[in-house]
Amino acid sequence: MIINVARKELKSMFASPMGWVILSVLIFAFATYFINAVTQYYGIMSGSIKTNGRIGVTMFIGQSVFGLASFVMLFAVPLLSMRLISEERRSQTLTFLLSAPISLTEIVLGKFLGLVTFLTIIIVLITAMLLTLSNWTELDYGFIFSNVLGLWLLIASFSALGLYFSSITAQPAIAGLLSFIALFALLALDQFVAADSNNPLSQILRQLSLMNHFEPLSQGIIDSTNICFFLLFTATFLILTLRRLEAERLRA
Repeated sequence: MIINVARKELKSMFASPMGWVILSVLIFAFATYFINAVTQYYGIMSGSIKTNGRIGVTMFIGQSVFGLASFVMLFAVPLLSMRLISEERRSQTLTFLLSAPISLTEIVLGKFLGLVTFLTIIIVLITAMLLTLSNWTELDYGFIFSNVLGLWLLIASFSALGLYFSSITAQPAIAGLLSFIALFALLALDQFVAADSNNPLSQILRQLSLMNHFEPLSQGIIDSTNICFFLLFTATFLILTLRRLEAERLRA
């Protein structure tokens, strides 16, 4: 049933003009940025004479493209997630969904999986762009894998949080705005306080910052601590969404 719900959500995204607009705009932006990064790399490397002064093409272009992707997803995910549950509530179909012969866990995971699958298509296309560079240079596939993993974990976290905010209101616009504010705060959380190793609050806020855990992965460093953080973050908001719907089912 989870697959059925995910398939339904994925179809609804492709049936919606917004889904195609967001997908088209993102791919156009990434493709343009990719071409500019390649051009810029050629420009910089044309002035490098010493071999040890050359910059790795994978790192130069990959960090640019994946860095842009992590920023753009801050806007794209709230727009896509805001309707997942709030639209059901606004159109008064949520009651029928909650009374259907399907568990709340399957509903939550299905909607989450549908959104993540849609966003994964974008990651696959970005990765395909970078892999085309292998036609004329040697790529660092470990670096690419680390960035793909980091971006996927990041969008999974974004999606889980967006799904939660979509479950607490009947207005998609409000859900999208709350998701954006929360994600922006969590991404830049470590920038709000001084980097003081002796300050417990500073260290706690840094550990809660999504960017603090994404940056090592974007640099090619795969650390189980960062992976576990994203998985725990995602699971936490999926459980909160489940509890929210359980409370609503009891009231109904």
